[in-house]
Amino acid sequence: MAQVEATTERVVAADAEKVFDALADYTGTRANLLPEQFSEYEVREGGDGEGTLVHWKLQATSKRVRDCLLEVSEPTDGELVEKDRNSTMVTTWRVTPAGEGKSRVVVTSTWNGAGGIGGFFERTFAPKGLGRIYDLVLDKLATEVEK
Repeated sequence: MAQVEATTERVVAADAEKVFDALADYTGTRANLLPEQFSEYEVREGGDGEGTLVHWKLQATSKRVRDCLLEVSEPTDGELVEKDRNSTMVTTWRVTPAGEGKSRVVVTSTWNGAGGIGGFFERTFAPKGLGRIYDLVLDKLATEVEK
């Protein structure tokens, strides 16, 4: 099994603190950022960054649905890490200043992929598909924080 990685980034016209707070607000803003590929969103514990436990289903393709139960931590300033209890997937959100009134948001997901020919296709296509989904999330994030 090889590790699979998908990374997407965007510069948004808002201060890093505002952007980070929006991403860490699982009881409010975060639910509004999720496109149609996400369903059954539910905050089970916490709701603001570190210590949050959140559930959703992610439909990456017409046939592939992940049931995600994510533990949220904040290992460093400007960083949210979501570890899925149901798989090896770990998603890290990093928000850093990118000039006057701007922030860079980088989202990276990694997981242990399948072996064999299935793993080849997963490593080839899954990062692109997940990247498109994260682009939608980042579009909504930019709209939210640039108000």
